[in-house]
Amino acid sequence: EVQLVESGGGLVQAGGSLTLSCAASGFTFDDYDIGWFRQAPGKEREGVSCISRSDGRTYYEDSVKGRFTISSNNAKNTVYLQMNSLKPEDTAVYYCARGTYGRRCDVEYWGQGTQVTVSS
Repeated sequence: EVQLVESGGGLVQAGGSLTLSCAASGFTFDDYDIGWFRQAPGKEREGVSCISRSDGRTYYEDSVKGRFTISSNNAKNTVYLQMNSLKPEDTAVYYCARGTYGRRCDVEYWGQGTQVTVSS
């Protein structure tokens, strides 16, 4: 059974930092791209970042470039999202997602999400 478990969310002041973790199990970690998405109240879910397992390339949504960093620890089957210089507009539920085998950064499975709240 594929499982993606996010952790690390919380309340932080603007300008602060958080690191989200996505612990993966139930599949061969190295074979699938992992992405981070977020959904703010009243808004659609949007892609934030993705790491490609085939070549290690990383992708970021424009508003988080230079502030967020995606990385992975293969020994721990975990993908991280380091978030710096957080802004109130980063407030959302953050989800990690596993892609489809052989496809770049799409979504086949979702985690349950973790809340990030940035106060001004």
